Amino acid sequence: MVEYRIDRRSGVATYVQIVQQTKQALRLGLLEPGDRLPTAREVVEATAINPNTVLKAYRELEREGLVEARRGLGTFVRRTLGAAVQAADTPLRAELDAWAVRARSAGLGREDVDALLTAVLDEHFPKGDQ
Repeated sequence: MVEYRIDRRSGVATYVQIVQQTKQALRLGLLEPGDRLPTAREVVEATAINPNTVLKAYRELEREGLVEARRGLGTFVRRTLGAAVQAADTPLRAELDAWAVRARSAGLGREDVDALLTAVLDEHFPKGDQ
């Protein structure tokens, strides 16, 4: 099951963070069709956010056809995204992990790594490329 982490200082709306984290879990194969998302109550207890915020995020995911709400049962994944990269088992993941260790050893902070990664991604994956 996915565990949401809310960054109140990010400037990104809380419901958008939930949508983004859910999509990331779908891309990485951490969530698969049939999996249940945490209930709004579970998310509220873990993150101390408003239940309506969770419901708004889940409605957005449902609108995109990624999840479906089943009355009395919860919200379930309908489909994955992309090629569903199996994060833990790929050589690319291992290389990226080693790179992150080197970046940290070189004194780079999370924001530095984020800026560097964004620059490289923008260079190799122009906006609009899927």
